[in-house]
Amino acid sequence: MPHLSFFWLEANNHHHIRAIQSDLCHSIKRAARYNRLTLPSIPDTLLTLNRLCEDPETTVHDVANLLIDDPVLTANIIRAANSAIFNRRNIICHDILTAVSRLGIIRIRDIITAQTIYSLKNTTIENIECNQLLKNSAFHSRQFAATMALICQKMHIYSNKPLKLEPEKALLTGLLADIGLFGLINEYSHFIEQGNYLDFNIAKYIFQENCALASKIVLSQWGFDSDYIAVATNPITTNHDSDISYLTIARMTHHFLLFKTNNAAAMNEHEVELDLAGAEVMYELTNMSELEFNNQLKQITHSYGI
Repeated sequence: MPHLSFFWLEANNHHHIRAIQSDLCHSIKRAARYNRLTLPSIPDTLLTLNRLCEDPETTVHDVANLLIDDPVLTANIIRAANSAIFNRRNIICHDILTAVSRLGIIRIRDIITAQTIYSLKNTTIENIECNQLLKNSAFHSRQFAATMALICQKMHIYSNKPLKLEPEKALLTGLLADIGLFGLINEYSHFIEQGNYLDFNIAKYIFQENCALASKIVLSQWGFDSDYIAVATNPITTNHDSDISYLTIARMTHHFLLFKTNNAAAMNEHEVELDLAGAEVMYELTNMSELEFNNQLKQITHSYGI
């Protein structure tokens, strides 16, 4: 499963070999090995919220009091609480305390994390090519994440047994899958500032080679669990566990998006194991009109404010 930020890259062995042998690649690997890879900064509100989520004594009042000082976050959380997914009784809430009570503390954290990551990827930086790569990443990860959430929802409908999967978490694992790209772009910027030169097309292949490792470092340091790391790194699995995991959902998503782009060659090289429920989901999605598919993705992303 190629990394989602690099779906558009075509295979080029000559570039790939040159990338692996380059000084930048060695610099990135050294930075990762010695824990010197520059990580994207997290807003103080999200850091505080993560600490509150780890405290069993935290109440909805604590979270509401934290968010009330940030008008943008407050507005987004209230909007999410009033969306069709979370407002099934069609009772509109107008205050942050009611919104937090309706959504729950953990879901609040997930929504804010999703919004933060999407905002980071749309931040303008000086290097035009790097800036465009981040914006492409924002687009692809948004589509990838929303499709993961949609497939997860469909799996619950078709499965004949309870699944330990949440569409909300599926969306977040997809959105964070290439978070390490920030650290790689920072290393590239430092490399250029030191007077070096490397064609950006070569740099992209270096990013592709190291993005999974960098994402694992970021997610580990931010305290995300093994589900997030599995989706980001796509490890080779040898066990035949019958339980559907978030990694399975990610592989189904990748396969489906290859189908959507008519990438037959890549589909032949990409395998995904499906149970009966998974086959039903893929059948429904592949026969869904483009308009209906896009509408369902918009509904999901709108609910999370991304």
